[in-house]
This record gives sequence, structure tokens and C-alpha cells, in this order.
Amino acid sequence: MDPRIESNLFTWATFLPVSLVLALSICSIRYPRLVIAAFRFLSRPWTTFLSLSEARAYELDGGAVVEETEVEKRAPLWFTVLLVVVAAVEAIAWTVVAAFTVARGGPDTVRYGFQAAILSVTWVYAAIKPIANPKGTPSYDLLALYVLHLIGAIILLGGVLYDHNVHSVPNPPSAILAAYSVNLALIVSLILAMINRPMGILALNADKSDGPEDYTTLWQWMSLGWIDPLVKQGTYRTLNENDVSNLSPTMRAKPVFLKFNALKRSSLLRQLWAANSVDVSIDVALHFVNIVLNYTVPFFLKRIIDAIEDPTPEHQAQAYIYAFLMFCSTMLRAEVEIQHLWFGRRGSVRIRSELMSAIYDKALKRKDFSGIVEGTTKNDSGELKAGADLGKIVNLMSVDVSQFAQTVNWIYWVCSGPFEVILAGTFLYQLLGLSAFAGFIALLMTWPLNSIVARQTVGISKGLLTARDKRMSVLNEVIGMIKLIKFFAWEDRWIQRVLDAREHELKWLMKSRVNTIILQALWTASPILVSVISLMVFVARGNELTLGVAFTSILLFKMIRYPLSTIPNSVVQMSQAYIQLQRIETFLNEDEVDDSVSSIKGTSVNAGVRPAYSEFGLRNAALRWNTIEEKAEGIKLKSQKSRDPARSDSNDTATVEATIETNTERTFELSDISIAFPEGELSVVTGPTASGKTALLLSLLGEMTLLPGGEILMYKEPEKVDEHGFMHAISYAAQTPWLQHQSIKENILFGSPFDEDRYKAVVEGCALAPDLKILEDGDETEIGARGVSLSGGQKARVALARAVYARTKYVLLDDPLSAVDSHTARFLYEHLFLGPLMQHRTVVLVTHHVELVLPGAYYLVRMVEGRVEVQGVVKELRSRGLLESVKDAESPPNDESEVELKRNEGGNKGEDVELRIDQDVKTKKARKLIKDEERETGSVKWSIYKTYIKASSYSTWVILLTIVLVAQVLGFTERYWVMVWGEAYENTNQTTIAIGDIRFSSSITDYEIQIPVANTPRRITNHLPRFSSTGIRDSFPPAQESPFFYVAIYALIGLATVTVNVCFAGTQYMGALRASRNLFKRLLTSVVHATMRWQDITPAGRMLNRFSKDVETVDMSLPSSLQSLMTTLANFASSIIIIVVVFPLSALPACVFAFLCRRVAIGYLNTSRDLRRMESTTRSPIFSGFGELLEGVVTVRAFSAEYRFRNSFFSKVDETMRMWYTFWMTNRWLAIRFDFLGTLAIFVTTLFALSGLVDAGWAALCITSAMAFTFSMTAACRLWSQLELDLNSVERVVEYLDLPLEPPGIIEACRPPAHWPSSSGPNEDSMLVVDNLVVRYAPELPAVLHGISFSLKARERVGLLGRTGSGKSTLAMSILRFVDPTEGQILIDGVDITSIGVHDLRSRLTFIPQDATLFSGTLRDNLDPFGDYSDEECVDVLYRVHMLSDDARQSRRSSRAASIYSECDESDQAIRHPTSEISSVTAINGGQDDQNFMIISLDTEVSAGGLNFSAGQRQLIAMARALLRQSSVIIMDEATSSVDFETDGKIQATIREEFGNSLLLTVAHRLRTIIDYDRLVVLDQGRVAEFDTPWNLINNEGGIFRTMCLNSGSFDELDKAAQAKAIAG
Repeated sequence: MDPRIESNLFTWATFLPVSLVLALSICSIRYPRLVIAAFRFLSRPWTTFLSLSEARAYELDGGAVVEETEVEKRAPLWFTVLLVVVAAVEAIAWTVVAAFTVARGGPDTVRYGFQAAILSVTWVYAAIKPIANPKGTPSYDLLALYVLHLIGAIILLGGVLYDHNVHSVPNPPSAILAAYSVNLALIVSLILAMINRPMGILALNADKSDGPEDYTTLWQWMSLGWIDPLVKQGTYRTLNENDVSNLSPTMRAKPVFLKFNALKRSSLLRQLWAANSVDVSIDVALHFVNIVLNYTVPFFLKRIIDAIEDPTPEHQAQAYIYAFLMFCSTMLRAEVEIQHLWFGRRGSVRIRSELMSAIYDKALKRKDFSGIVEGTTKNDSGELKAGADLGKIVNLMSVDVSQFAQTVNWIYWVCSGPFEVILAGTFLYQLLGLSAFAGFIALLMTWPLNSIVARQTVGISKGLLTARDKRMSVLNEVIGMIKLIKFFAWEDRWIQRVLDAREHELKWLMKSRVNTIILQALWTASPILVSVISLMVFVARGNELTLGVAFTSILLFKMIRYPLSTIPNSVVQMSQAYIQLQRIETFLNEDEVDDSVSSIKGTSVNAGVRPAYSEFGLRNAALRWNTIEEKAEGIKLKSQKSRDPARSDSNDTATVEATIETNTERTFELSDISIAFPEGELSVVTGPTASGKTALLLSLLGEMTLLPGGEILMYKEPEKVDEHGFMHAISYAAQTPWLQHQSIKENILFGSPFDEDRYKAVVEGCALAPDLKILEDGDETEIGARGVSLSGGQKARVALARAVYARTKYVLLDDPLSAVDSHTARFLYEHLFLGPLMQHRTVVLVTHHVELVLPGAYYLVRMVEGRVEVQGVVKELRSRGLLESVKDAESPPNDESEVELKRNEGGNKGEDVELRIDQDVKTKKARKLIKDEERETGSVKWSIYKTYIKASSYSTWVILLTIVLVAQVLGFTERYWVMVWGEAYENTNQTTIAIGDIRFSSSITDYEIQIPVANTPRRITNHLPRFSSTGIRDSFPPAQESPFFYVAIYALIGLATVTVNVCFAGTQYMGALRASRNLFKRLLTSVVHATMRWQDITPAGRMLNRFSKDVETVDMSLPSSLQSLMTTLANFASSIIIIVVVFPLSALPACVFAFLCRRVAIGYLNTSRDLRRMESTTRSPIFSGFGELLEGVVTVRAFSAEYRFRNSFFSKVDETMRMWYTFWMTNRWLAIRFDFLGTLAIFVTTLFALSGLVDAGWAALCITSAMAFTFSMTAACRLWSQLELDLNSVERVVEYLDLPLEPPGIIEACRPPAHWPSSSGPNEDSMLVVDNLVVRYAPELPAVLHGISFSLKARERVGLLGRTGSGKSTLAMSILRFVDPTEGQILIDGVDITSIGVHDLRSRLTFIPQDATLFSGTLRDNLDPFGDYSDEECVDVLYRVHMLSDDARQSRRSSRAASIYSECDESDQAIRHPTSEISSVTAINGGQDDQNFMIISLDTEVSAGGLNFSAGQRQLIAMARALLRQSSVIIMDEATSSVDFETDGKIQATIREEFGNSLLLTVAHRLRTIIDYDRLVVLDQGRVAEFDTPWNLINNEGGIFRTMCLNSGSFDELDKAAQAKAIAG
């Protein structure tokens, strides 16, 4: 070996480890504080955000950080001894070498001796470090030192062998060779020992379920070996949730969010950066290293080919060295890629958890805007405004968060794209000189066009997001109110409304697709333009485009294609991500409730100074519903920094006067309220409908906006317990019960500890014991979403039991008696409100049943027009003579004096009922109403592929396959033409074969698939006579004479490639759009027409997940996956063809490696498929639970249950993030193994090619063909997995295409006559006949109705009575065919209802439900959604149900005296109102000072669910809606339960007048409502117990109806009314 080369090698072997030790020594020096501070500031982005010990502490609810003890961190003795002994031996050996070298003398001996001596010093450092710091985990500084020593040892030993084999220099003595070998072996042993140490030591206080990657060895971490057990399981069986290991505590939602929430930054973006800067920074830095390593592959490959072309022994040896270095650099690149992508995935997991948890946490603290109409939240710019409704908020979490979190996975391209362009440009400059930059100048000229398209993309993205929000809002209403839609047979019309919103979304999607195609064309054309112009300028300057220059430059142009396309794409994606972040931040900046309302905010630093009131009530308070407010100047939303928990909303009132409301209509207000409810007593709140009773309770809860000058006398401190064992907290039962889809028992407990005695007492006191006895699973019976499996009365009593069971000092009950019958109401009053469960508790009861509860009440409040008209102790009010006036106002007209309750032989059946939970119910597992979401197993079925292909049209796929073939031909033609061009300069007999892009693909693949540089295009020369293209070359002019001819052909090929690319994308997108439209329509139709039983047992979140995430995947991701897979498989096939045709022998090693790849791929595909399916199924509970929370957030806050709900949400997020993260780790597991197998295959093939059996050209062909084969397989495997992931969404959509459907809406052969049902036809005496009716909800469930038979006449008014759960509502549902009879039949006007379509049936009947729900829109939209009636008719029905009156005074006289002090006009005046002019009129309770009330007109906006109206008003609107239809058969299900008695009386008068020509079947709880009906049907346990006139039934001794009347407290009044009806006939 040349002494100079030997000296340089030894110098490098010395310099590398010495430099590291020197750098480590410098870092260990103590520096001045200023330097340390500057260093800390600069290293802040690299500081660990959340350590393992911190995460464990947060998991323990913020406990102290417990560090591992020294014993836990200490390394085992054998490990320390090994490191010290080997390092000591090396130090001694190199010291001896240094001394021997200096002593021997000779040239350069001093320098060699010095280098050996300092090598000895580095080993001394390696020996001291394990003693000074005996870490049990890998010491990365020592590992780096060992690796550098390994490189030096390889250099020394390799130099000796190279010198001997190439230059025939004699080998040194055997002792030296042995020393070199032993040195290499010792270093390798140190490295192996170090990389097999665990990365973390399981602390004594650690959870054994911590993520395995925290404690795996360094080698398993580098090779992802910790994934092996999961893949082994997934290869042979279907995985389940328990097979997947937990997330690391550093990635779990709870610790991540708590640490994130503790950060204080000026914007959400800065806060995200502070929390994730480490992941993003390391991700970007490692990607730069990855890019550099990418460009080493063509560097070494070029030199291998050059060495083979000149096969001297030295060049041959260098070729082997280059092959080895290429193998090493490729493997190093693969490892760097794994690490940089891991940091990106961890950042993505954390960002998802942070943002999803922040949205959920905000929902717990945000003011309740559920009553805000949608019109106040619209924004023409497409940005989300404050006051977002439920659908938009769920969309934020399901779509915006997911898409924004993906930015971490590509954000590195924003920085690395320009860097890669510069790196490739430098190489091109070395090849082409200044000509290389000519193309870049042309590229810069096209960037303004890119900028225009990019800006257009931002606008389109906003429009698409807004359209998607609108579609989801409509869908959310349809799914939430599907029962009402079915009642009125509006399915098809609402389907069309959703489809209209969908078409609007698809129009924006089409714009987005067209814009994307334009961008693709620009991105594809840009690199082609660069290469064409650069080569044209190069040959124009007189240069010859030799094969080496041609293929190397084309290779670099190919490699630069992706970063050039990524730069504008990244700008677009960044803009979209910023829009999504703004939408999220807008929501997070919405107003929050006061600290005293939210238990989460109550733990802030200033919570301790808030006043602790001794009273409970309001003082000088004026309150209004929460509204969206904007500043008068600039109309900008008030920005409250919600991430600052120390900030209280109590100061919000100071800004009220300076703001204007976006809703121009006057809103309801409570004015001048001063109430202090007596502690430990029962207080009753009463008043007319819409007088502010519910608002008063919400004010006590802090859920309304407090205007300046008032004060809410309320604070919650659950930790404080009084002498009676009650927490200083509140429990609340809303007027519309909010229940979770859990068991009845879980709903009652609501997170409280189980106390069996108390639980039994509560169940008995709330009259639930008989219901639980009837239910097969007792209190383990699962409640469906919104309590759909229970009757209205049962839901109300379960919510009541929940409020009673909680050991709270204050109990707020919003009209729980309205949903139960009089029998149950009295039972509740006597056994609950007067019982021991309510003793020593402050109970505020809103009710219209004043006469019932007044004897036991201590305090009374009467609300009128948003003010307190009367309040005081009941005894004092009686003494002042005010009590009788209140009772008169709140009770129906009664000529008799107050009737005292007379207990008689009938008794109360409920009082002797005891709670019995049968032993068999306790021992057997209760049936699940809401079944766990099913997921498919195995590979995606062909039927799924066929469904999608058929939906997008078979012709589309024929065209696509044709275009793919054309693209492959163009890809080969491009490389072949470059070969011909290069050969045109040749003067020898050699033939050059252009291999070009090893994938033989067009730019379609280059755009869709990013494959590591190891499989990037190569430019190889080959000499083989039988593949000579001399004949073809001779047919073209010489390149020296006509260079532009070759440039023109190359440009035409590029233009054709761009054209094919555009055609491919356009065809694919059109087919995808057609498939999206068809699948969505079929999905929507199937869900809407599904049976109510299926609707009841399927959570709304599960359905919404299909319509949001899965539909989005079908819209956006699936088309790209199919497109990429098609082109990749085409590349794979073309690679095989090239290998077999050109050089068959090279297929042998490829087949071996393909077999190994197949083994790996099967495990990956099976495992990843199960993981993505589990991710989809675990994602649904997040959104269904979130939607459930948004509906019941007031109840959750009232109970101070926010922490429990948030912790439950954390668990759900961890569950789905666990699947997502493990999937991506499995993806990386595949990548490292395929990279190794592929690189090894290339290396082996390269060694085979260097054997001399073939010349340079064939060697190049063999190597590049092997690359194409292996890496095409890698890409195909990944893309197949991605396709199956996307098809999982199609799978989930298809699952809902075959639902149990209701009977056909219309049966053409059996359509009823146009006049059916008619009250004057031949069936007048048998209008409705029920014959031996038996009904069960499902074949496996017991019958609910047992042999019911009766016959009703036309124009008859019939009451349907029975205890709660007796089957009243089921019978009503059966008449509408929501449940078909198991036995028997129902005839209406002589027609068996099962023989006609359900649309024909329901459209001819009218059903007024108990739970009156409204749609968003205007009041007119709710009365007549589809414009079937005139405005005059709509206003008329509002008057007839007493929703409107001519003016305030007339309203007070014609409906009821709003004030007990008002003069009463007993004359029965006719209500006059205009019919020709539609004008705004005031509500029924508009008083003298009506500024507190909104003006109601047909244009009055209605919020989703009608929450800006009271429950009574919603029932009046539902009644008005029924009046418009004027059906011959009308069914009312407790339709006036929430209105006061006076209004109920007026409505009953309206019913008698307006429904006189209709058969009216009323399900009622109020006996006064039906006492004057023609006949009554009394049900008991699903059977007809009594059926007769009211007079006969009330005189039936021992009868159920008589017992109800006796227990009502108004028996005499009812008896007289029934007698009067009997006399009147």
C-alpha cells in the first residue's frame, strides 16, 4: 500500500474517536451562567416535553414525580465488568503499540506513536465512564465511540487486505493480522453488549402495562423487534384488542393533555409547537440526513458501473468496496428513516390527543349554546364561527383534528424540499454546468401560476369544509330525529334534503378535484420542463450528451421530481392545515361558564378566593339565554383565552353593554330575580308555560348569562360534607331527561359509590320497582341512546332517581311529574318528596301539579313573564290570602272547594311494591341492547371490491387499465429514447441500453408513490450484441448534426406522459365521484329506512362515523390508493418481464428474496388489516360519547362529573390511538425488513454481476432489474395494505347497505283509496279495529302486548290509559307499523295496515309524540317543512293552539291570567286574528313589559332540537303541526304533558273543536284530559284491563281507572265530569 494512503487511513481511524471524546470533554466543562442560559434557550426546542416519570405522575392525577432509584437504574455487574475490561485491554494494547512504534524508530514513527497513544486515551475514557456512571440503559456516548472505533478497525484491517489483493503487497506478520482481527472482534462484542441493553428500566412504581417500546432493548428498538410477537399472532389468527400492547405513558391522552394544557402561549399554534417541538425538530433533522444518504446510492452505483467498464484488478476491488458501501449506506438510510418517521408518528399521536382532549375539555367548560339558531353562526368565508352546533363540533374532532395531525407526517418536506433541490442542482451543475440552471429558471417562471392555483386551493378547501359541515349538521338532525321523520312519513323528503346538501358538497369536491388535476399537471410537467430545457441548452452549447452524462442527469432529474412537486403541494397542505387549526382555535376560544359552575375550572388558582355563599338562590339578578356576541367595532368575536384556567368568566358581564347580539330578535330574559331558597326544605316553582321556570333552574346552575349588577348565590364544593352526610353539591333532573346508553343501574349511580340500601330506597321511592320487575334484566337492562328503550315516564323517573341517589345537598328537579300519570305522581310526592330521601336537602321542584305538592311544600315561587310574581313561605302566603290565587291560576277551573285526598279501598298499588331483583337476573349476564360494533375478519372480500367497482362503473376501470398500460409504454419509451440519443454520439461498437427509472413507470407513479432512493431511477450502460440497437440508431440522424431532433422527441414523450397523467387522474376522479355519490345515497337510504328497532340499538355516533370518517375516506383517500396500487403492480409486472427477457439468471436470487418478502408481507397484511379495523371500531365510541356529552353537558356540570367524563374520554382516545400507533409501527416493521431484504438482494446481485460472468451493461441491467423487482414488491405490499385500510371504510359502508328495513313505503298493487281513511264511509262504526294483537320488539324478546282486542268508531275520542310501562306507547307505535304484529291484525277503515305501504299509512294518519322535537330552521319550516300549506294556514294553527295571540292583553284574557292580580274577564271572547296579512305577533305570555320575550313569527329561527323554545312551547308547535294535516285518525302520546293546566284546558277545547271529525286516540297521564272522552282503554302489563265509558269505569268498584281517580286527589271533580259526559251522551 502506498505509505501516504496508509497514513491517511490510520489518521482517519484515529481522528474519528478522538474528535468524539474531545467534544464530550468540552461539553462537560462548567461554563458561565450566561453561556448556560444561552445554551438552554437554543436547546429549548430539543428539550423533552414529557418524561416517563412525569407521565406516570400525571396518570396518578398529578401526583409527585417519582424518579427511579439508583438501584433501579444501575447496570448489572457483568455488563460493567465487560465494558471496563475490554476498554482496559484496548487501552493497554494501544499504549504498547505507541511505545513500540516510537522505540522502533523510522520515518513518521513519532506521528504513528502519537496517534496510537491518543487512541489509547479514548479507550481510557471508555473504561472510566462505566465505573463513574454504571447505567443499566445504553450509554449513547459510549455506543457512538464504539461505532467510530469499529469504522477505524475496518479501515485498518480492510486496508491491509486491499493492499495485499490489489497491489500484491505481502501481508504483515500473522500477529499483526491477528491483533487487527481481535481488535475488530472486541469492538463488535462491545457494540452487541450495548445494543442489547434495555432502553428503560421498569421502575418499582411503574405500571406493568406500560408500552413495551419503553423497556425493549436498543437492538429490538432499532429493528422494531418488539413488534415481532404481535405479527406472529396476527399471521395465524385474528387479533383482538387485548393482543395489542398499551401506549407508552408518554403518549397517553391524560398525561399528554394535562402537560399540554399547563403550557401558556399566545396562540394554539405556539402551544402546539411548545409541546411538540422535539418531535418535529428531530423529525426534520433526521429527514435531512435521510436525503443525504439517498444521494449516496446513485453516487456508488455510478462508480460501480465505471469500475466494471474498466475491469482492472484495482477497479474490480473498488467495485466491491463501493458495493459494500452502498449496502451500508442504504441500511443506514433505512434506519434513519425509521427513526425520523417514529418521531413524526409520536408527534402525530400527541397532537391528536392534545387537540381531541382540548375540544372535549372545552365542551365541558363551554357555555351551552344549544338554543342558538344556526343563522347566528354562519360565516360566508367558510370559517367556523363561535357557537358551533353539535354536528360541527363533532366534525372538528373527527375530521379537522385528524387531518391537522397528519401535517407532522409531511411537514419536513417544507424545509427539506428546497434542500434536496439544491443538493440535486449541485450534482447537475457538475454534470451539465450552467445548462442545468436553465431549466430551473424556466421553472421559476411557472411558479406564479402555481401560486394562483395554490391560492385557489385554499378557497376551495374552505368551501369544501363548510359544505361538509352543513351536510353533517343536516345528517345529525335526521339521525337524531328519525322517529319524528317516520311519524310524518317524511323519509323521502328528508333524504332529498340531505342529498341536496351532499350534492353541494360534491360540487366543491369536484372543484377540488379539478384543481388537483391542474396541480398534478403542473407538478408532473415541471421536472420534465426542467430536464428538456436543461438538455436542450446543454446540446445547444455544443456539448455532447454522452451516456454517462445522459443517464446520470436524467436520474437526477427524476429524483428531483418529487421535491419539486412537494414544495407547492406542501404550501397548499399548510394552508389547509392552518384553516383547520383556525377552526379548532375558534371553538377553543368560545366563552366559558363561571368557575363556580365547572368543577374543572373550579380547581384553578383563583378558585380558592371565590365567595362561599351561605344561601342558595339569586340576588338582584337579570339573566338571559347565552348568545353569540360580537364586538360592535369590526364585528370580531370576543376571544377568551380558554386555555388559561385561571381566567374566570365572571367578568364577562362587564362587556355585555359594549357588545351587540348577532340575533336581532329579542330574546327571553329573567328580570329582577331575588330568591333565597330555604335550606333543607322543599320549594316549589310554578307558573304559566314559557314563564321562565326552566330558565330559573338553569340560572341557579350558572348556565345562563348573568347581566351586570346581579349575583348567583351558588357554589359547589363536593369535598365538603355536612352533618347529614350530604356533599355541598347539586344534582339535577332536566325536563327532557338526559340518559346515557348504559344500564339503568349505571344511570342511577352516575359514578357514585354503590350503597345497596340507599339504592333500593331510591328505586322504590321513584316508583321504579314495578318497572324493574317487569324488565327481564331488571336494573341491568341497557338503555339505548337518549333512553329510547324506555317510555317517557320511565326516562323521567330514572333521571329523577339519579338526582335523588347522589348525596348532594341541593336537588333541582325540572317538572319530573309531567311525564308520569297521576297515580305515579302522587306516589312520588308521598314516598319521595315527603320521604326520608329528601330530608335535610334543599329541593327545588318545578311543576304544574301545585295542588298535589303544595301540602308538603315549604316555599313557593310563581314565575310570570320572566319575573317572580309571588314568592314566600307557604304558610305566610296562605295567611296573606295569596295562596288560593296561586292555586286557582295553576289549576283547572273547579267550582268545588279544594278536595282532600280520601284514602279508600283502592289504595295505592305502588306503596306496597318492594324492589325485587331476582337471583337469576343477578347471576346471569344482562343482554346488551347496544351491541359492540362488529368488525370483519380476514382479507377484504371480493364482494367489497366488486361493490366499489360497480358503484364507480365498470367502464371506468377498463379505461384506467388501458391508460396504465399506455403509461408503462411511455415510461419505457422515455428511457429507451435516452439510450438511442446517447448511442447517436457513439463511435464504437458498444451498445447502450437505457434502464432509466428502475420502476419503468410514468410520472403517475412518481406523483402517487414515494419510494426510498434505493429504488429511484438508475442510468446504466450495457454491452450485449443481441440487444444492440444499431439498426434503430442508424435510421435516425447523427446527434452531432441534429441534436434538437432528439430533444424534440424527448419533449414529445414528456408531453404525452403529462397528458396520460391528466387523463388517468381525471378518469379516476370521475369514477371515484360516481362511486361516492352512489354509495352515499344507498347508505343514507338504508339508514333512514331501517327499522326503529335497529335505530334504537345503534348509537348515533356509530352511524355518524360512517357518514363522516368513512365517507371522507371513500371521497378522498380510496381513489388515490387504487390509482397508486394499479401503477405499482404494473411496475412490478414490467420489472419481471425485463428480468426474464433480458437476463433470466438474475431472477433466481430475486425469487429467493421474493419468497422471504412474501413471508414478511403475509404477517404484515394480516396484522395491519386487523389493527385498522380495530381502530375504526374503537373510534366510534369517541364520537358517540362526545355527541352524548354535548347533549347533556348541563347535567354533567350540575353533578360536577366533568373529571369522570374526561377520564373516560382519555381512555377511549388511548384505545384508538393504541391501534393507530401500533399500525404505523407495524408499517415501519415491514419497511425495515423489506429494506434489508431488498438491499441484500441488490448487494448479492451486484456481487454476482461483479464476478466477471457478464460485461458492464449486463451487470447494470441485472442490478437495476433486481432493484425494480424488490422495491416494486415493497411498494405494492404497502399500497395493498393502504388499499385494504381504505376499503375498510367501504366495508363499513357496505355493512349498512343491508340493514333490516321497514316494509315498503308504497305497495303499488295495494294502495289505499285517496279518501282513505274516511270518517263517513261504510266502516264508520269500526274505524280502528285491533284484533288479538300480540307484539314483540324482537323474536328473542318477550311479548310486550298480549292478545289486545278492541274496536273504535269514527269521530270518537278515546283515551288510552295505564301505568307507566303498561304498553300504551307500544300500542300507538303498532298502529303506525313501527312494530308489526306477531299475531293478530289492525284494521283502519277496513284495510289491514300490514297490506299497504308504511308511507301510505303514516302519511294518512297523524301522530303527536310525547317528546316534541323541532328541526333547525324557521318556525314555518317546522310546521310545514316542504311548503304544502300557505302562510295563512300556518299562522292560523298557531293561534288555534294558543301559541300566538293578537296582543299581550288579549292573550292574558283569552288564555289565562298571566298575573293573579290581573282583572279576569270571564266572558268567552272570540279570538280575532288577521289571515290576509302575516305579521309578527307576540307569544302567548307576552305581558306589559314584553322586552324579555322574543317576537314569534313564521320567520322565527328555531335551533337544532328547538332548544330555544320551552318544552311546553315545543309541544304546542307539534300540536300545530298536527292540526295542519287534518287526518281522520289522530294519535296523541301525552302531547301536552309539559304545558300548564290552564293551557292544557284551552288545547283540549281546541281538540274538541278542531278534531271533531277525526278519531282521536290520546295517550294521557292527566285524568282531566280524557275524563270527558267517549271511551277509555285501560292497559295493564300489555293487556286490555278495562274498556268502557269514563262514567262506567269510574263507578267500577276495584277497577284500575277508579283507583287512579281516587289517588289523583280530584275524585269528586272527575266523577262530576264523567257524569256530565254520560248525561250529554
